[in-house]
Amino acid sequence: MPKVSHPPFDATPGQSFFPHEDMERAHAAIARATLTLGRYLHGKEKPLRLAFICFFSRGHLLIEDLPGLGKTTLAIGLAKVLGLSFGRIQCTSDLLPTDITGLSIFNKSSGVFEFHPGPIFHNIILVDEINRATPKTQSALLEAMGEKQVTLEGRTMDLPKPFFVIATQNPAEQFGTFPLPESQMDRFMMRIRIGYPSREAELEILRGGSKRRELYSLDPVMDQETVLKIQSFIRERVITSEPILDYMMRLIEETRRSEYLTAGLSTRGSLALLHTSRAHAFMEGRDYVIPEDVKAVAPYVIPHRVFFRDEYTSADKKEIVRSMLEKIPVPA
Repeated sequence: MPKVSHPPFDATPGQSFFPHEDMERAHAAIARATLTLGRYLHGKEKPLRLAFICFFSRGHLLIEDLPGLGKTTLAIGLAKVLGLSFGRIQCTSDLLPTDITGLSIFNKSSGVFEFHPGPIFHNIILVDEINRATPKTQSALLEAMGEKQVTLEGRTMDLPKPFFVIATQNPAEQFGTFPLPESQMDRFMMRIRIGYPSREAELEILRGGSKRRELYSLDPVMDQETVLKIQSFIRERVITSEPILDYMMRLIEETRRSEYLTAGLSTRGSLALLHTSRAHAFMEGRDYVIPEDVKAVAPYVIPHRVFFRDEYTSADKKEIVRSMLEKIPVPA
């Protein structure tokens, strides 16, 4: 990782910026986490990197891919190397909202109702096969993902920080599924695919067998406090200059008048593009955004938030976004 100049993590507004060890340690920790998980996700460096970008952007991730390609391994591994709690929700058609949020159960010995939190009260949540849950249950995730809180029995309870949802869905199977509505899709900062491993990577898996059980004994490379400081630094300290903001705005406007689309990027989508660009810059060792950061994240932030015309629904949506980027002059 390249070395950069940053303030220490505990710097407050008004303190001077100076080169120090904190940011170097942060980049080194992320590099160790990527290297560690790379041993369990052979040939999946790019999806793993995108997952880190989404996480440090304070967003949520949708993984749309076939079963058996490492989605669960990715979610468990992230929680372990970051030193965070992990919860899993296996979606089925009979899953109830209270199975996610929790509920109050009457305790006969004490004579009072006691709240039993559901799996949503963890730092990293894997919502497996989200499109198998009914719309009512899917909607139970909306407040949690958008507001980082849940309302139960007239009480509003904050969720732990950080809070990161990784949802998966199978794009090929439609029987017994409930497609995610647009309001739910928009809650995911990024949508990615994991894909098949390379021939060499899969041969390595065949030789060594599954190593998922080893994930549970991984030592964390950072703790909750460090994670929160990195997230805050990216959100508050990574600089986006006016020319870069104008570059982003040109892309946003292009989606709203494109011949390929009937509706372009929303304001929430615009903010997602900004936050992920900042996180990408941070992962590259910079405290400022450049056009290459925007280009790197746009194909994973934009396609699931816009509406394609009928004749382009089967086209490669990432390539369409890249074609839009080619039309926009890069600022000097």
